[in-house]
Amino acid sequence: MKRALIQTLAGLALCAAASAQAQVVVMNASATALTADQVSNIFLGRSPEFKPVDLPESNALRATFYKKATDRDVAQVKAVWSRLVFSGKATPPTEVADGAAVKAAVKADPKAIGYIDKAAVDGSVKVVLSFE
Repeated sequence: MKRALIQTLAGLALCAAASAQAQVVVMNASATALTADQVSNIFLGRSPEFKPVDLPESNALRATFYKKATDRDVAQVKAVWSRLVFSGKATPPTEVADGAAVKAAVKADPKAIGYIDKAAVDGSVKVVLSFE
């Protein structure tokens, strides 16, 4: 019993550490810094000048990012995009497989913007906003 409790607590600690990872918003190397409000507007479809790039719903970084960037959960953001798409006002974010694909997408397109784990940043992208 005691051993099971210790294992459960250790598992919860690992989950908490994983969800507390620092995330950054990245763009092409030629981009300039953005404010938190600008990033929120982009990922809520209010700024047509940029092309948001999303991780899959199954990726834990996605839920954490949306909570930090927009103060909404994934279901709420999905509802926003559903309304925008249905009304013809916007195209939803491009969904890619992982952080490496996000970096490749933003490196290739100066209007693309995405989010990745801070540890994955390299010279191919520029950090325009950080969530720690």
